[in-house]
Amino acid sequence: MWLSVMAVFLVYATIFILFEDYDRKFIMPFNEVSDWHLLLFSLVVMAGLAFLLFRYAKRMDERISREQAEKENRMRRQLTQNIAHELKTPVASILGYTETILDNPAMSDETRQQFIVRTHSQAQRLTALLQDISTLNKMDYAADLLQKERVDISVLMADIVQETSIAVGQRAMKLHNCLPQHIVVQGNPSMLYSIFRNLTDNAVNYAGRGTTIEISAEQLPDSWHFTFSDNGIGIPAEHLPRIFERFYRIDKGRSRDLGGTGLGLAIVKNAVLLHGGTITVSTPAGGGLTFDFTIRKSAGPSS
Repeated sequence: MWLSVMAVFLVYATIFILFEDYDRKFIMPFNEVSDWHLLLFSLVVMAGLAFLLFRYAKRMDERISREQAEKENRMRRQLTQNIAHELKTPVASILGYTETILDNPAMSDETRQQFIVRTHSQAQRLTALLQDISTLNKMDYAADLLQKERVDISVLMADIVQETSIAVGQRAMKLHNCLPQHIVVQGNPSMLYSIFRNLTDNAVNYAGRGTTIEISAEQLPDSWHFTFSDNGIGIPAEHLPRIFERFYRIDKGRSRDLGGTGLGLAIVKNAVLLHGGTITVSTPAGGGLTFDFTIRKSAGPSS
């Protein structure tokens, strides 16, 4: 910015040197001392203005940097508090069950088995939470180290349909995989799997019994556009802007009861961005929830 201002000053000075008045029709150098004094005065004033503009721009940059740093610190503190809160629940449950078993050696085998099963369930939840945190950390701090290769999304989604078939059947749901064959992109297999698996699990867990899930795709010049929708209960519109936030829950108790970590959709968004795409969520007029997202054929960060 300072260089730009100085360039303007040089142009201004050149005009003063070449022309005595703006209404002259030809070039004439200064002949009177007062003209040179006027030029010197103008340069001093403009140099002072340049200095003030430079100081203002510098202070604005410092203020923006400071505010950005404060915002990042607040986000880190909030994230740390959320992680501690989420870890505390399963850890407290595990300690409670194990202490009860240890303090009651005469406990019946049936009761002890129930406590062991519950302890194992909480340990699985804790493991899932730690895995999700690790996944987000990789995308935040080591995205460049993630290996990319050719991935067939059609095959990947077919595997997910098979893996979730029992859960879908237990809820009397239908999962329509309408993807065309051979959707091949260049990306990280684990991150791409996380996108489609988390969206599937989210719909299975929260859409409601007897609902239908459908995924389709449309080919664009340099990417694939995917639509992942269900006709379930949906969510209130006021929650839509925040559902990709880490640990954000619409119904905290229900989410934990279903085994959610609160990080699934945050992983989805970050993985989509990692593959050069964008993602939006909406609630159609007929109900349910619809995710629209893109994945570049040759993965790369979005500009």
